[in-house]
Amino acid sequence: MHILILGATGRTGERLLHEALADGYRVTILVRDRRKIGISSGKLTVVESPTLDADSLGMAVAGCDAVISTLNISRTSDFPWSPLRTPPTFLSDLLTRLLPICEAQHVRRLIVVTAWGANETRQDIPFWFRWLIDYSNIGVAYRDHERQEQLLAQSPLDWTIVRPVGLTNGHDQKPIIETIDNQPKPNLTISRTSVGRFLLNVVAAERYIRQAVTISEQ
Repeated sequence: MHILILGATGRTGERLLHEALADGYRVTILVRDRRKIGISSGKLTVVESPTLDADSLGMAVAGCDAVISTLNISRTSDFPWSPLRTPPTFLSDLLTRLLPICEAQHVRRLIVVTAWGANETRQDIPFWFRWLIDYSNIGVAYRDHERQEQLLAQSPLDWTIVRPVGLTNGHDQKPIIETIDNQPKPNLTISRTSVGRFLLNVVAAERYIRQAVTISEQ
């Protein structure tokens, strides 16, 4: 299978890229700066574009069987009030360009990583995290994740929305709790490596078509 990964230079996307290549997938990545990619493989194609415009998206999507996006709104640090690096509608603007390209090229499978707490799952997250979403720059990403989810809900593609809980940088993989409608209740953390493994499983097994699922670790 040939997959396109968007966000491969991010912390979650980097783990997904390593896992996909280790599993033998052919992978295309679309990046602003190829110098940020610290891996080389005969199965890896790098498309470089500083703007991630429609032309570069079309070139990257060509020949792929599925697209996985781990893109997020970037801040200058993990501090919740740190300034944004990306525009506040970066995710939804890119998805608006991507959806018709996937349709035109008959690439029906699209998996997008958003976050636990987006849309109807807001009621399920701890009160202190709702406060951070409302009063810090974390909320900018959440609002754009919600716009992404609304765009996907209107799309005819075979999309899946994956909503991780709090992300950790460990490489250990524990059993994953898969939650829909807050059942079973998720735990509060999951490693980025486990997210990457789950995304590949969703692609390979054709799981959660036109559904949103929250994931955490036991």
